[in-house]
Amino acid sequence: MTAFLEAMFSLKGRRALVTGASRGIGAELALGLARAGADVVLTARSLDALAATAASIAATGREVQCIACDQRDIAQVRAALGGLEIDILVNNAGIEDVCPSADVSEELWDRIVDTNLKGAFFVAQTVAQGMLTRGQGTIVNLASLTSFVGVPTATPYGASKSGVLGMTRALSAEWAPRGVRVNAIAPGYFRTAMTEVFYQNADWAAGMAAKIPLGRFGALEDLVGAVVYLASPASAYVTGQCLGIDGGYLAAI
Repeated sequence: MTAFLEAMFSLKGRRALVTGASRGIGAELALGLARAGADVVLTARSLDALAATAASIAATGREVQCIACDQRDIAQVRAALGGLEIDILVNNAGIEDVCPSADVSEELWDRIVDTNLKGAFFVAQTVAQGMLTRGQGTIVNLASLTSFVGVPTATPYGASKSGVLGMTRALSAEWAPRGVRVNAIAPGYFRTAMTEVFYQNADWAAGMAAKIPLGRFGALEDLVGAVVYLASPASAYVTGQCLGIDGGYLAAI
């Protein structure tokens, strides 16, 4: 059984890039990929912000590299990530800012959509150059429940994440014949620094937890297995899919 699992799920010999890896989901996924055997490249807007994640990966014995990159700056993305030999891309970097739709400014819209959708596309385009040349690679994009349902006060975010889902499907259809698989995960309700504003409302938290069939909010480690699966040989015939990791929320509404 050990040899079987090793052949199916091991990421040894692979090099993974995780964007937005300084905290929260990105940091947890980067560590999970390292524990599965991958060497890991981390990006965030600040090198200092990556220090803790890098240290946790180094402690696993895997190689780790840190790169400062703001994915809203496409020239910077190309300069920082172009030419890297990457086998696995986890397109995680994203931002959210709760705001009533009637009050959304152009600046807020651009900041969210440029990060979550435009930036994610150009990161994928840049990293995929090498994958397409070699004829192999896997990309896992971070979609969201808002890729499927409307969430009040999260219109720019929902628009960006709906776009990520469409991007995932289009890239998978285009790149699968060239050996590159593209999938996504859609996390449900996970408590992170970015989503903390929601959880400060006790009535909201109690009401939302009651709507989740598994009866709890997600823990960051709940995301790791799905990403390792999508990055591994176990999912060799899976592309263009979005896996909801939401405790059954979408199935129950």
